Amino acid sequence: MRKGVVSMTEVMHVVWRSAVSFFVLLLFVRLIGKQQISEMTNFDYIVGITIGSIASFASVEVRENLPAGLAGIVVWASLAILLSYIGLHNVWVRKIVEGEAVAVIENGRIREDKLRRIRVSLDELLTQLRGQQVFDISEVEFAAFEVNGKLSVRKKSQQRPVTPSDLKLNTSYEGLPTTLIDDGKIMVDALKSLGLSKAWLLYQLGKKAIDDPESVSLAQMDTQGRLYVDLQGDQEYYIIQTNENS
Repeated sequence: MRKGVVSMTEVMHVVWRSAVSFFVLLLFVRLIGKQQISEMTNFDYIVGITIGSIASFASVEVRENLPAGLAGIVVWASLAILLSYIGLHNVWVRKIVEGEAVAVIENGRIREDKLRRIRVSLDELLTQLRGQQVFDISEVEFAAFEVNGKLSVRKKSQQRPVTPSDLKLNTSYEGLPTTLIDDGKIMVDALKSLGLSKAWLLYQLGKKAIDDPESVSLAQMDTQGRLYVDLQGDQEYYIIQTNENS
C-alpha cells in the first residue's frame, strides 16, 4: 500500500472506534448531569475539553489501543462525577473544585483587592456593569463575580423599580403557561391535566371564528385563564379570556 493511501480497513476501524467512543462519551455526559454552558465553571470546561480530546484521540489513532483510550475517558468522567457528588455534601470540597463568589462592589465601593485576587481589570468590571444597564457604580449596593464568571448585581433599594409589594398590592400566582395546541396538533394530555376537553378548546377558538385547530401555530393558556392563540403563517394572534361568563 502506498504511503498516504488510506485502506478501507483503516476507515472501518475509525468508524467503529468512533462509534464506541461516542456512546461511552454519551453515557458519561448523561451521568454527569445537565448543565447550561453559561453555568459551567472553569473546572467543568477543563474536564469537558480533556474528555473530548481523549475520545477524539481514541477514535482516530487506529494504531493505539482502544481500551486504553476508553479507560482514560472512564477515569476522567468518574473523577468528575465523584467530585461533583462529594461537593454536594461538603462545602470545603465544593470551594476547592468550583471556587466561590467574590464580592467586588459593596455599597457603591469597588473592592480593588478582590479584583486583583481574581485578576479582573476595572475596565472589564465596568463593561460587565454596562451589560446589565448599570452606568453609575454609586447605584450598586452589591456586586459579585459568580463561580461561572458572571457578574451578579443588586442595586440600592432607592434605585430599584417599584414592585407590587412596595405598593402593598396583592398579586396572584403566575405559573408557566400550558401549551394546548402545538403546530396545529391538539395536546390532549395537556387538556386532561387541566381538567378540560377538546370540545371546550374548540368552543374557545370559536369565539374568534377559528374553526380549524390545524390553522393554529401555538395556543397556550396561563394560570389566569387567558388563552394565547397564534395562527399559522404571519397572521395575527388573539388573547381569549376563557373564564368569562358567556
